[in-house]
Amino acid sequence: MSTELTLKIAGMSCGGCVRSVSGVLSALPGVERAEVSLERGEANVRFDAAQVTPQQLLAAIDDAGFEAALPA
Repeated sequence: MSTELTLKIAGMSCGGCVRSVSGVLSALPGVERAEVSLERGEANVRFDAAQVTPQQLLAAIDDAGFEAALPA
């Protein structure tokens, strides 16, 4: 069953940043779609919660050098 989540991302400044975040999210098992917006500073991710957790999504973004947070 798919879950959708919008994550807030700080530290993106260009299209390369968007590609980096998109790439690390898409590489995770269970991630079906990752749409990253530089303008909004967020990523909308559709994923299988049985394969990947929101914390793993955040960790992957943090490991790529950006700051990610769950929506308040």
